[in-house]
Amino acid sequence: MNEKKLIMTFDPNTIEHLGIKMYSYIPNALAELIANSYDARASKVEIILEDGEERKIIVKDNGDGMDLEDINKKFLRIGRNKREEEGRKSSDGKRLITGKKGLGKLALFGIGDTIEISTIKNNKKIVFKLDWNDLKATKEHDYYPKLLEEKKSLDDTGTTITLYNLKRKSEFDIGSLSISISKLFNLFSDNFKVFLIKDDLRIEVNNQLKYSQVESQFEFIFPEYSKEISSEYEYKTEIRGKILTSEKPLGPAFRGITLFANGRMVNAPEFFGRSESSHFYSYVTGWLDVDFLDNLEKDVISTNRQSLDWSLEITEKLKIFLQKLLSEIQTDWREKRNETRIKEIKEKSKIDLPDWYQKLPESIREGIEPIIKTLSEDSELLSEKQVKIIQNLHTIIPEYPRYHWRYLHPEVEAISQKYYISKDYYTALFESAKKYVNSVKTKSLSPHIEKELLENVFSVREPKLSVTDKFKKPDGNDFTRDTISNISEGHRMLALALWDAFRCPIAHEEVCDLRDSGLFTEKDCLDALSILSDVFR
Repeated sequence: MNEKKLIMTFDPNTIEHLGIKMYSYIPNALAELIANSYDARASKVEIILEDGEERKIIVKDNGDGMDLEDINKKFLRIGRNKREEEGRKSSDGKRLITGKKGLGKLALFGIGDTIEISTIKNNKKIVFKLDWNDLKATKEHDYYPKLLEEKKSLDDTGTTITLYNLKRKSEFDIGSLSISISKLFNLFSDNFKVFLIKDDLRIEVNNQLKYSQVESQFEFIFPEYSKEISSEYEYKTEIRGKILTSEKPLGPAFRGITLFANGRMVNAPEFFGRSESSHFYSYVTGWLDVDFLDNLEKDVISTNRQSLDWSLEITEKLKIFLQKLLSEIQTDWREKRNETRIKEIKEKSKIDLPDWYQKLPESIREGIEPIIKTLSEDSELLSEKQVKIIQNLHTIIPEYPRYHWRYLHPEVEAISQKYYISKDYYTALFESAKKYVNSVKTKSLSPHIEKELLENVFSVREPKLSVTDKFKKPDGNDFTRDTISNISEGHRMLALALWDAFRCPIAHEEVCDLRDSGLFTEKDCLDALSILSDVFR
């Protein structure tokens, strides 16, 4: 056993800069081990978190495992390009290799000082240990991990990595850690399962977990949505994924679109240079697969997989397309959100906003719409207070407000409303005037017709109907003779004036001539209905 040596060739500064500093965040460090398991054709990975006096993390898979040659030439070689040496696919040809730069194993030193690796292949088990303090103290460029065990084994293939002397001192939050890991991958399936285990709690990390805390309102699916975008971007139909918008604003940790390539994150959540001043970006999350980037000859993915190299022409074109895509989604989101809010308002207030707006004069609608929009968008859930305010506004400014604001006599309103709604204002007045005359004739039992009827019924000397007899002062006394005379005579003249000034012109002239000349306008019809309501009362 002594004649067999394990050798890692390195520059000590490499471990310091690319291991500890780049992978000090536990989810990112564990992601490298998960990716190694995936590339080794594992179907299951278990990550066991142990708190207590000797805190440790155990990562166990059922992948291919390693023999001594694999350990030396593959695992312990820093910077090895796996794809150049082994090809683009796994040994069975069923998986695309995710590893590329040979730096992932340095992630181990980012979270723990002592690492023990136990691996089984070809019925042989090898156990060895890496220690950060020993590695750091070496005076040479070669580091010799300690070989602890090498023996035959009938167990299944696989690798178990145990991390001791952890840098993190607080207890593990298995829930948060599982979500964080899920955000780094998009390759979980029935053929590749990952579990986090702590005490009696076992959580499966899957693709859905990353958005499990998002209350989705609208979803935009790709590549279907891409086809609707007017862009000549050559890869637009190869982009797959889903962008979600939520009902309520998302926390900063959930905002942004994550880019994945062949199942691994290659760009942390962001909005690709779009101005985020709009509140729209507080509601957006999701992911897009851009596998074609991982297949390019030029490497455009950063070592820590947090960002693409956006300075290149090919990534610049992608960014421009993503910006356009988000712009289109923002427009669609506003429309969908407005439609949903209108339905919600109708359900809670019993007011149909589009119908209401349609029946308002343009000048009034222009003032009301922004108020309702601001009010309804003030919070995510329509409160009882907001509903009440909308109802009160509707009461103050109802459909056809200029008609209702006249406070017409009930009989005038009953006969004129249908004509007013159809914007036939002249007929509304004409029919109301006829109704008034007929009512006077019925009430007075007078044989006269039309103008003679009004002159006879409301004559000064011998009126058949009085408009003042039933009224007295609040103290019970009569009004003065002059007041009674003035109102009676004035009412008679109003009734005759209605006949002469309003009813007769409509009967004898073409409405279009009256309207277009300005001699007798639609507004005059409204004013006349008010006067008619007064004499009717």
